[in-house]
Amino acid sequence: MRPRLLAISGPLKDLTIALAEGDITIGREAANRVPVGDPSVSRRHCKLSGLDGEFRVQDLGSRNGTLVNGTAIQDQILKHGDEIAAGDSSFLFLMEQDDTAPGTGRVELDDSHRTAETIVLNPKDVVYLQPERLQRELSSTSPLARNLNALLKISRIVHSIRDLEMLQGQLLDLIFEVAPAGRGAILLTDSEGHQFNSTFARMRQTGQAPSMKISRTVANRVLEQGISILGADVPNSGDLRGVESLAELQVRSLLCVPLTVFKRVIGCIYLDSNNQRSGLNEEHLQLVTAIAGISAVALDNARRLQWLEKENERLTLEVSQDRSLVGEGARMKDVYQFIKRAAPSDSTVLIEGESGTGKELAARALHRNSPRASKPFVAINCAAIPETLLESDLFGHERGAFTGAAGLKKGRLELADSGVVFLDEIGELAPSLQVKLLRVLQEREFERVGGTHSIKLDIRLIAATNCKLDQAVREGAFRQDLYYRLAVLRMTMPALRERRDDIPMLARHFVQKHAKRCKVKPRPISREALSLMVNYDWPGNVRELENAIERALVLGSSEMILPEDLPESLLERDPVPEMNEARYHAAVKELKKQLIRDAVEQTQGSYADAAKILGVHPNYLHRLIRNLELKETLKDALKDVSPRSLSGMAGGNA
Repeated sequence: MRPRLLAISGPLKDLTIALAEGDITIGREAANRVPVGDPSVSRRHCKLSGLDGEFRVQDLGSRNGTLVNGTAIQDQILKHGDEIAAGDSSFLFLMEQDDTAPGTGRVELDDSHRTAETIVLNPKDVVYLQPERLQRELSSTSPLARNLNALLKISRIVHSIRDLEMLQGQLLDLIFEVAPAGRGAILLTDSEGHQFNSTFARMRQTGQAPSMKISRTVANRVLEQGISILGADVPNSGDLRGVESLAELQVRSLLCVPLTVFKRVIGCIYLDSNNQRSGLNEEHLQLVTAIAGISAVALDNARRLQWLEKENERLTLEVSQDRSLVGEGARMKDVYQFIKRAAPSDSTVLIEGESGTGKELAARALHRNSPRASKPFVAINCAAIPETLLESDLFGHERGAFTGAAGLKKGRLELADSGVVFLDEIGELAPSLQVKLLRVLQEREFERVGGTHSIKLDIRLIAATNCKLDQAVREGAFRQDLYYRLAVLRMTMPALRERRDDIPMLARHFVQKHAKRCKVKPRPISREALSLMVNYDWPGNVRELENAIERALVLGSSEMILPEDLPESLLERDPVPEMNEARYHAAVKELKKQLIRDAVEQTQGSYADAAKILGVHPNYLHRLIRNLELKETLKDALKDVSPRSLSGMAGGNA
């Protein structure tokens, strides 16, 4: 086991920290085992303890709390893949088996550009791939029978191993049993097939090859032409005598065969020997070429599987980061506490809250921290699917159930079996479907549309609504019995205006998220712009804030996000007097008004000339006058200005 922490965000990003038995602390102080230069991290933030192969994390009374998978914790046992957040820094806890095969080594390609006297063999001439020829020669050639048994053994083994390194190691070990090679290597190309990006080497006797040089000329010729090459007598084979790496290692014979999948060469198998008595010959060339033909697909599949597993880990981590709840205020701590208590159970949860508050994120956090975390999470928006289609979408249908039902279709509930179903906007569910959903909650079974038998179901249901369901029950728009089934556990997501302390953190989070998505450089947020964000009511909640940040990143032209980069609705909001940042903004706002008044009076009402004096675009000046409500004030100040100037002023779209 190799327990470790991988820093995925914050000042230590991409740093790997090995873990051992005992305690290590994470915090801002240099005395911590893991010091983090992050102002959002407390001096002694949290502690990781290892005992008997088990690791746990404990919060040390930090200011911003310690989160595991988006949920605030005090003391929790860690499992492989858990994400630990301390302030703006996040770490991934990894505890996987180190299954690197023994005896792996690095391959060095020799760039000597020389040719050699070689035997060239086309795959169509390989005797082991020609059944008719084999049948004629088998009775009189005993080595042939031995080699066939070896091929059968290799065929059985290579197609039963999924791990790439283990497969390569087993393959070379089996080749050593039938060919007198002292060293062996498997080289695989990149996706374009031009360069070797994966190499594996092994020695016959020691099983290790820390550094193995081979001829790049030979390997590239095999790669480009798709042929097998044999150098049966290297010291006497013309130009091969001049290859320094071969001479240094006293190589007497070598062979290199292509690995071909669907007429595409994906790499090669290389063998050499310094044995003077029993070297590699044409029989070994035939045999190893046949082995390559058998194992090429298995090697290609193992490599693709390895890439898919790594890509799946990367995407899973990326999605979990994008779909995590963000916030450290008192209201969000209540949400985290609810998730921590509710996640382990299978009880139905009803999440209430305004649109854009993150109800689906809360549902995903419940799923991610539950025993069903590895099972499906199926989200259904009851308001987005027409009523005529929603029943079939939820419950599926049998063949011929209605016009157009050409075959059996499983519904989303059935596809989510053993996982979690999230029903968003549950208040929009039609009365007829409310009855069917009630049966699912009561009996954990349902029938497909047009079906005659019940199907058992094992799901956890999480519902969300932006309306008051209890009021809908009183008005007769929602079934009372279904409401009580849904509201076994009930949580309300706070509106953004109720947790203004979280706005700076949310804003910085969205800057990082959308800078990567929009392929722009992340920019800091000016104090004035941040003050406007904190003072705004955000009727669209977190979703509206996210859209405002994305807009500012795309349309902003300065090194910082400034107030003019934000939507006009924020600029029109008067600051809250009791907030320091608001008082600062009020002073700046008053200064802007005075500068504009002075410039317009100095130019006798010419907005174009006033914009030049102020160093801003005329359109921006018009926008400022409108947002700062200066239009009438300027008219009063310019009553003594000539009619010509006033007419020019009236023509401006202030």
